[in-house]
Formats: sequence, structure tokens, C-alpha cells
Amino acid sequence: MSGAEEITTGELVAWLRRFAAAVEEVKDELTRLDSAIGDADHGTNMSRGMTAVVAKLDAGEPADAPALMRAVGMTLISKVGGAGGPLYGTFFLQFGSAAGGDTLTPQGWLGAFEAGVAGVQARGKAEPQDKTMVDALLPAAAAMRAAIGEGAAFADALAAAADAAEDGMRATIPLVARKGRASYLGERSAGHQDPGATSSALLVRCAAQTWAG
Repeated sequence: MSGAEEITTGELVAWLRRFAAAVEEVKDELTRLDSAIGDADHGTNMSRGMTAVVAKLDAGEPADAPALMRAVGMTLISKVGGAGGPLYGTFFLQFGSAAGGDTLTPQGWLGAFEAGVAGVQARGKAEPQDKTMVDALLPAAAAMRAAIGEGAAFADALAAAADAAEDGMRATIPLVARKGRASYLGERSAGHQDPGATSSALLVRCAAQTWAG
């Protein structure tokens, strides 16, 4: 939906369902990336979590954005092991807290996304170039804010955010990890794409696809 002025709860649900399907498609790749520098379970963990999210949505969709995102966040925290559950859960909980009501403007969506990213940073105590989800999410937020500031349509701002997230994801490859299990490898963590940044970039790309029309 290019140039959307009103983002509905139903569209947020469509985004989450698209992300769940995308995670299922790439879960083996996420696990392969995690096998190099982590616990080799990011793909299976995210698949389990998003499958549970879809089951909850199938049972009855929440009436508004805050309730929706609270349900998603709590489901991921309860179903996803390792660091991914608390971090993704925090993202959606903070997104929902900032979302307000049953519809969002593009500026409101951006504010909620930024609140989610801030939550991830606070929870993981991660900074840019630590080789984490933040390396994809922060550039996405910055690119979207810049695009909206320049008057871009919502769909175009999301496309810019997705491109920036993927650039940030690829930029994790040469980095030496400073957070999480990968940090235990020290210099040996360099040369591998971060799996959390990879799933985060996928989350943003799925948003761009959902509102692309």
C-alpha cells in the first residue's frame, strides 16, 4: 500500500504472517549462520516462535496494535530459547507500547519501530558494530526516518529501510563480535554474517513487502 496514511492492525497482522512464512523458508540458512558463531539454533528457535505466533493469530486476532504486539512479544519470550526470544519479545512489546491505538500513521509506525529498536539495545546492551541485531535495525530506523523526513511515501520509506538493514547485515561479516556467544570466539568470529542481523533484516524486508501494494 504505497503512500499509506493509515496503517491498520490487520496490516500489522499481515506483516507478522509474512515474516513467519519467510522465517520458515530460511530457517536452515539462519541455523547455518548460527552454527558458525553461535549455538546453531537461531533458525529452529525463530521457526518455533513464529509458528506459535501464527497459531495465536489463527485462534483470534487482537483488536488493536498494542494488544497484537503484546501477544506476539509474550509468545516469542515464552517459545524462543537463547537470546533471540527475549530480544525479539522486547522489540514487539516496546513496539506495541508505542503504537497507541488500532491504527498508525507512517510517523507513528516509525516511532513504534524506533521504540522496539531501543528496547533491543537496552535489553542486549548492544551498540553498533557489536555484530548483533542492532547492526541491521539501527540503519533501518535511520533510513526510514530520513525518507519520511524527505516526504517519501510509506512504502518507499520501508523499502529504503529494508535496503539499509540488509547493508547493515552484510557489514557484520568482517566484524569481531563484542556481544553474545559469538564474542567468545574473539577474532575467529570475523568472516561470518551475524544470524540475528540476518533475521532482523528479513523482518524489515517483510514490512517493505507487506506495504508495497
